[in-house]
Amino acid sequence: MQLPNFYVDDIIKRALEEDINYIDLATDYLLDDDDMSAANFVAKADGVLCGIDIAVRTFTFIDADVKSEIKIHDGEKVAKGDIIATVTGRTKSILKGERTSLNILQHMSGIASETAKYAECCKGTKAHVTETRKTLPGLRCLEKYAVTVGGGKNHRFNLSDGAMLKDNHIDAYGSLTNAVKALREKIGHMVKIEVEVRNEDELREALACKADVIMLDNMTTEQMKKCVAIADGTGAVLEASGNVTLANMAEVAATGVDIVSVGALTHSVKAFDISLRIAKN
Repeated sequence: MQLPNFYVDDIIKRALEEDINYIDLATDYLLDDDDMSAANFVAKADGVLCGIDIAVRTFTFIDADVKSEIKIHDGEKVAKGDIIATVTGRTKSILKGERTSLNILQHMSGIASETAKYAECCKGTKAHVTETRKTLPGLRCLEKYAVTVGGGKNHRFNLSDGAMLKDNHIDAYGSLTNAVKALREKIGHMVKIEVEVRNEDELREALACKADVIMLDNMTTEQMKKCVAIADGTGAVLEASGNVTLANMAEVAATGVDIVSVGALTHSVKAFDISLRIAKN
């Protein structure tokens, strides 16, 4: 997965405009224009790196003359104390881009590092971990990219990627079967239908409707195992969702489901600890 520059650049520019406005009072009044420095991105924890290309790209929007040398790349493991990358240029330019570049890098690396822990729990099973649409506004593509860097897979990017009938859709329409039938008559041949079910009866109804993907919502692992047995041989993809944590991820993956979706990968992730340290030339 490669992020398009036009998307990344818009995020960087919006973040810089928010942070700098038109002047950096401390930096602009304190330092001379010809003051030069090198600065190192340093890992302060162990994890999986993500977003370094975007982080160093941030400085070029302030000063095209800032140069960078990336030593550790996206998807690679980092250990506390590792130098991830070095940027060199006007000290003013480095200081002005510091916070924005770190915000992006820490957030994306946090997601990748957390995803890697969940993906590790899936080893030995057929399950894959995915995120959900519970993302920060404006950052969805960055966050979903970070999930893939951490070893996960992506759920739908937006409401146009697939037709998911959640409990509110079904309750509002009045019937799972009728909702699937009505939807299938209108959508294109490339669109898959996912149905959220809460028990075995709804699972059987979803299977009878030939739903492409069936979400097992907030079920116990014992309920999931029964659902996997019922759906065996039907071709339906089973997705476990709700109340999944690192503590029970391995148990959920072992039930035989195909996908485990975890909203916390994006909506509750802790930023990965990275600093930028100036070293005078």
